[in-house]
Amino acid sequence: MKVLVAGGTGFIGSHLCTELVERGHEVTSLSRNPTSEDAADLPDEVDLASGDVSDYDTIVDTVADHDAVVNFVSLSPLYQPPSGTDHETVHLGGTENLVRAAEEGEVERFLQISALGADPDGPTPYIRAKGRAEEIVREAALGWTIVRPSIVFGDGAEFLEFTKQLTTPYLTGLPGGGETRFQPIWVGDFAPMLADVLEDDTHVGQTYEIGGPQIVTLADATELVYEAEGRSVAILPIPMALTKLGLAVADPLPLIPFGTEQGESLEFDNTVTENDVTAFGVEPEVLLTLGSYLGVRPGEPREESRPLA
Repeated sequence: MKVLVAGGTGFIGSHLCTELVERGHEVTSLSRNPTSEDAADLPDEVDLASGDVSDYDTIVDTVADHDAVVNFVSLSPLYQPPSGTDHETVHLGGTENLVRAAEEGEVERFLQISALGADPDGPTPYIRAKGRAEEIVREAALGWTIVRPSIVFGDGAEFLEFTKQLTTPYLTGLPGGGETRFQPIWVGDFAPMLADVLEDDTHVGQTYEIGGPQIVTLADATELVYEAEGRSVAILPIPMALTKLGLAVADPLPLIPFGTEQGESLEFDNTVTENDVTAFGVEPEVLLTLGSYLGVRPGEPREESRPLA
């Protein structure tokens, strides 16, 4: 199968490219300005293509030459969008362009990486744009699948770095005491599931919510991060109203990566209703926990996350 991974040089995208190559597929990574540095985490077998999903003319020819398209292109919900762009342009407009190019190029499969809670009427611009993008995918004349992951962690992931930027060791304030809940999944467990989506037609027309084996609060994650460094931390709760006021003041400041939207995103949980990892023959309890990944509080010995054939 010839697979185009839009956003293939990113954290999760690069892991999926590697997984697909190992399974014998021909893989192309699409990004705006691919360089040798971008491709450092990609196998040599992955081809690099240049294109901007917000500009249809730059992607249409590349998309048409593939059997499947994976849309990873995204702006982080954890940080303010870079100057000159926004969630609607990237998530909605980018999806519209990829879907249109895939339909015109007679691509068979389309995998949309969305977000938990995606909803056209959701509470943040990120969630609303992701929800509207899902509507575009569901209406497409393609063999589509939508996957909504919780936080994905691993080497190079932004979640743990975000946690450290938001906090300090020994004593730190956290919005609402850090009670926002996440269900983090290790990229090494997640990427094979995405590859399975492309290889097995039973996943066509499905929307999956994917999470890890444990629910972890922001306070839990903060304690784990510093414990892994041999440092302790005490959590000082900051009322959400005060947090939002402070972030509103920070909104126009270019050197501060957090703003009002990031405060709003901490007001609702990032957990699954039912963990659809079981659709891939995997039980949640065999997945790698965040603590085990960090080398602290490992709990029971981890089994292989993939089922035996």
